[in-house]
Amino acid sequence: MPTHLRFMNRRFPRTIGQGGITSTKREGDGATPRGVHQIVGMLYRPDRMTPSTSWAKPMRPGDLWSDDVSDPAYNTLVRFPHAFRHEAMRRADPMYDLVLLTDWNWPEVTPGKGSAIFIHQWRRPGWPTAGCIGLRRDHLHWIASRLTSQSRLVIG
Repeated sequence: MPTHLRFMNRRFPRTIGQGGITSTKREGDGATPRGVHQIVGMLYRPDRMTPSTSWAKPMRPGDLWSDDVSDPAYNTLVRFPHAFRHEAMRRADPMYDLVLLTDWNWPEVTPGKGSAIFIHQWRRPGWPTAGCIGLRRDHLHWIASRLTSQSRLVIG
């Protein structure tokens, strides 16, 4: 299996989910979903960086991502306080300083099919994600600044 991501004819080392790549993605399986995914959004920490593009949206304190299959807002950005299980988007570490959002299980959401398939900064080379794609910080920023509405992520 390739251990890189290709963008604009360049190769970038990447990490994937601890559950490998799957065609049968489920919430909490730690796997990265196989397929062709559009990049549908970009979030960034305005207290830590400037945006890579004009369409990037700042993350605010209290931004969360719902990963609770019983939540009517499952697999969307929600705000604190939120009664359902969720993931904080503004983290103490830099992993989510810049997040590219994919269209996995969105905009038509199927509860339990998996949430929050992001492209974000990796923890370190070879360290798996919870199902996302992890990239080195400088590579993530380089790619983010060159994305277009036609950019897509192919996971094979």
